[in-house]
Amino acid sequence: MDKVITLSDLKPFADAKHREKRVGRGHGSGHGKTSCRGHKGQKARKSPDIAPWFEGGQTPIIRRIPKRGFKNPFKVYYTVINVKQLEERFEANEVVDYESLLKKGLVKGKNKVIKILGDGEITKPLTVRVHAVSKSAREKIEKAGGKIELIEV
Repeated sequence: MDKVITLSDLKPFADAKHREKRVGRGHGSGHGKTSCRGHKGQKARKSPDIAPWFEGGQTPIIRRIPKRGFKNPFKVYYTVINVKQLEERFEANEVVDYESLLKKGLVKGKNKVIKILGDGEITKPLTVRVHAVSKSAREKIEKAGGKIELIEV
């Protein structure tokens, strides 16, 4: 009959655990005197305050690598929604705004800037209140009898 193993029976494999290295406990331990730190120097001191990115006086990597390009801090990143998504998720004469898009799962997060694009077809009249609309999306929404109200970014 097999023995049932319980939590109290569990133990690590042989040689899986090592004794803790106890430094500074006399030269008989093999880790006495300098406590495995060598002689003098910055790392032999009590609290070596060396930043993880410090490279020993060598020019740091962030300064060795050439800088390329430009990051425009004023660029507006739009959350894009297509007309076909509005057709699938909204009923006729509904208002499409940030809150309704959030409820329908088309937008995630807070304070997103939304743009409607013209991929797909729309047959329902909708009132669309967003930040930007492409020309083709505007034509399709207005052709279906909807209205567009732009919000300032």
